[in-house]
Amino acid sequence: MSQAGADKLHQPRPGTASIVDSPPSPSAGLLHRILRLGRVEQNGIRPLPPAERRHTRFFNIFTVWFSINSNILGITFGMLGPSLYGLGLRDSALVILFFCLLSTLAPAALAILGPKTGMRQMIQARYSFGRYLVSIPVLLNLATLTGFTVIICVVGGQCISAVSDGTLTPNLGIVIIALLSLLVSFAGFTVLHIFETYAFVAALVSIAIAAGVGGDGLAKQSQPDQPPTARQVLNFGMIVASYQLPWAAIASDLTTYFDPKVPSSRVFHYTYWGLLIPTVLLMTLGAAVARAIPNNPDWEDRYGRNLVGGALAGMLAPAGGFGKFVVVVLALSLLGNTCGTFYAISLNFQTLVPWLARVPRYVFSIVTTAVVIPVAIAAVDNFLVNLENFVALIGYWSAAFVGIVAAEHLVFRRGRYDAYDHAVWNSARRLPLGAAALGAGVVCFGLVVPCMDQAWWTGPIAKTTGDIGFEVAFVVSALTYVPLRHLEKRFTGR
Repeated sequence: MSQAGADKLHQPRPGTASIVDSPPSPSAGLLHRILRLGRVEQNGIRPLPPAERRHTRFFNIFTVWFSINSNILGITFGMLGPSLYGLGLRDSALVILFFCLLSTLAPAALAILGPKTGMRQMIQARYSFGRYLVSIPVLLNLATLTGFTVIICVVGGQCISAVSDGTLTPNLGIVIIALLSLLVSFAGFTVLHIFETYAFVAALVSIAIAAGVGGDGLAKQSQPDQPPTARQVLNFGMIVASYQLPWAAIASDLTTYFDPKVPSSRVFHYTYWGLLIPTVLLMTLGAAVARAIPNNPDWEDRYGRNLVGGALAGMLAPAGGFGKFVVVVLALSLLGNTCGTFYAISLNFQTLVPWLARVPRYVFSIVTTAVVIPVAIAAVDNFLVNLENFVALIGYWSAAFVGIVAAEHLVFRRGRYDAYDHAVWNSARRLPLGAAALGAGVVCFGLVVPCMDQAWWTGPIAKTTGDIGFEVAFVVSALTYVPLRHLEKRFTGR
């Protein structure tokens, strides 16, 4: 079948899309009506023509990103500055601010591609990585998104366990967070945006209450023994950047349905500030909590048993039963993150291999839930070690990915959104081969590895500078991609 014929066969009524080639059976028709009644998005990874990009509530771009990052996960990451790298509150806050200002540029820029091209992020990446080699960044992205979901479920489980004073194990909280995330992500784009429009309100109110009730304890800040070294600053900066950079790999997934007439500057600013504001505030609060824990024996005891959940329970302990209720709300605030992440995971599964595109998107939300729950339960033990090791890797590949797709867009497509031809999105023979993108990724890691500074490996350059791996990954991948892509075009004509 020709590509034009396939596109015609897949043409849906406005707002929906079929993903099977054969006429629907009676049972399939019944399922379709049920899904429409529940406002379940059925469109998968197919690029959307302008007629299907009709959402004009552009401020929803801000609220979805703001809600995704308005939860206690940011507090958890902020605590790593003092607890793992020995930074004081002032130094932690400065590192958080600077590295967030820098790393949030990537997802904000790539989010523009959603309404302008009508493509999900990893489909757009096919125009540099090719039809099949794109599976490599897709696999890395799936591992990243699933890893973040595991972290969130563990943090939520610890909060619920802390509320019960240990009567309930974190495992129950993990199951609750995972199942509730499934419900929203199952429905898809429309329900996700409705949920994220309001989810941040409860999260911010509960976080403000926790900070207010625990204000006296937060004032008891311990000071670092000595001024920070460049190595401490850069290593914690890598953690901060690794929190923000991975959003770039799913940025356009959450903006695809918006009207392409939206000014690019609005998409950029809504995404940038929606990600930046809550992240900076909550990470800084996390750093303050970590510095205050040694001077608050009750917090320290609870933290030893349930980590961030225990610390929050200690902060809210003076409020009694109401404080426990607020801790539960804080645990549920994590849904703002997991729902968007689950949604992106389901789309990435469809991009992974050709035949998976025929499986409905919402099926992968169920599969993800089934995977996340047991992995999160296993990750509860040695959580901080698992967290550090996981975060240590994701910033590097994310930065390399951004460098490659940015070079393709700016150098070879001249920044033109119409250069992404919908007719070739699924054609291996008409898309780039992807060798240049893969080669740039491999070459850049030849320099990234010496610049890594982790518990399990410290490169010779990093011994002097500290961890500068993600910065090197971005610059070297972009610079290497340009000549390799010129060679690829010369020999393949694509």
